[in-house]
Amino acid sequence: MRKAIVELCDTIATRGARLSAAGIYGILKKLGRDKVRDGEKQKSVIALDGGLFELYTKFRECMKNTLKELLGEEVSENVVIIHSNDGSGIGAALLAASHSQYLEVEES
Repeated sequence: MRKAIVELCDTIATRGARLSAAGIYGILKKLGRDKVRDGEKQKSVIALDGGLFELYTKFRECMKNTLKELLGEEVSENVVIIHSNDGSGIGAALLAASHSQYLEVEES
């Protein structure tokens, strides 16, 4: 019974990691970071917060492997996924800063 539960958890985690990687791939593609252009190598750093990414090695490795599969070997070498503590707070601060810049542009 325990083996079945472990296998089920691994299957669910693999699906979640692949879906997360697909979302990251979509953002990289939208930003134009899904291809290497003219030998240019821009490093993309993706900061994630959460216990699943931090503590569940299989999830983290599956996400990285899926990104490598989607981006290709050459591009995936320039994409780094790191754990970020207090990601919610940092994200809120970045959103507030970008919104305030938008308001300044709108007013002028």
